[in-house]
Amino acid sequence: MKEDVAKDVTTGATTLPAPRTAAKDTPAEPLLVVDKLVKHFPIKGGFPVRRTVGAVQAVDGIDLTVHVGESFGLVGESGCGKSTTGRLITRLLEPTGGTISYRGRDISHASRKELAPVRSEIQMIFQDPYSSLNPRQTVGRIISAPMEINGINPAGGREKRVRELLEIVGLNPEHYNRFPHEFSGGQRQRIGVARALASEPKLIVADEPVSALDVSIQAQVVNLLQKVQRELGIAFLFIAHDLAVVRHFSQRVAVMYLGKVIEVGDRGSIYTRPRHPYTHALLSAVPEVELEESGKVRRERIRLAGDVPSPVSPPSGCRFRTRCWKAQDKCAQEEPPLVRLSGNREDHLTACHFPEDPTTEARDEDIVLDPALAALEDAAEDQ
Repeated sequence: MKEDVAKDVTTGATTLPAPRTAAKDTPAEPLLVVDKLVKHFPIKGGFPVRRTVGAVQAVDGIDLTVHVGESFGLVGESGCGKSTTGRLITRLLEPTGGTISYRGRDISHASRKELAPVRSEIQMIFQDPYSSLNPRQTVGRIISAPMEINGINPAGGREKRVRELLEIVGLNPEHYNRFPHEFSGGQRQRIGVARALASEPKLIVADEPVSALDVSIQAQVVNLLQKVQRELGIAFLFIAHDLAVVRHFSQRVAVMYLGKVIEVGDRGSIYTRPRHPYTHALLSAVPEVELEESGKVRRERIRLAGDVPSPVSPPSGCRFRTRCWKAQDKCAQEEPPLVRLSGNREDHLTACHFPEDPTTEARDEDIVLDPALAALEDAAEDQ
């Protein structure tokens, strides 16, 4: 049975109830372990007999570990396989290879019946706050559906619990009978959060949960997710391309490139002592305000050339070598392992043969691999 939402008598703030069987887990316990996870989408061709002529290597052998109550960030460029990874973990997609272990149980190829007890404990917040909601159903029906499917009967009934969840995510309980089209984008995303909380999960995969929202609304939703994570002890796999949001929300961060995890570590290591060239390039792309009187050290500037290579035929060896300023022959011949480098913290792993120095301070010269961009900047300076 579920507990009622409590109120702080001094502040009037809403206090969330503890999740089911939370006492059985410890913060050090691995909740989710992903080992060499692979997902290849076949490409069909030929006429009149269609056959497999290739494969899109969306995810190609990644390792992740998410602990109980932890917020884990997954960042990278668009098309690098972040969302596919999230859908594999929630088993919305069938893995091509590798294993997904949840609380010590392999669910990689579990049947629908075997997954039934796990479904309520692993939920997902989708990127689009409108297309993920059924426009023909009311908010009350949308949020209560997970409880009905999983046979959850909270104290006071499901309608009472739905109204409590609406209040928890900052909506009016009177919105119970409204339809999704009557809400703004930020309100729809809050409905998605309430739906994810309805089954009291232990792990939530948040796939770009704020990318479609205005900046002011992004802060509200991120703060809401932090409150949920802190008070309910729910673990989050937070998928995003906004490095500032990930830094604000996540305790550990993994950087993904073309289907591979190329660096992983705690938030401080990734943002202040990155070692992989691609991580340096990502961080250098984050806008910053430079105040001359502040005495702030200028951050390095790195501008890459071209787009991410096609996942249909990725480069040999290190997949970043075609855009890397430190690439050598070894990078094309050997794929670098994800290991701890000298001087890094124990849980800071990097996949690079020739890593960068652990700093993000400005270089003597900017790295500009795009000659067209350099020519435009030179022309602008001449004018």
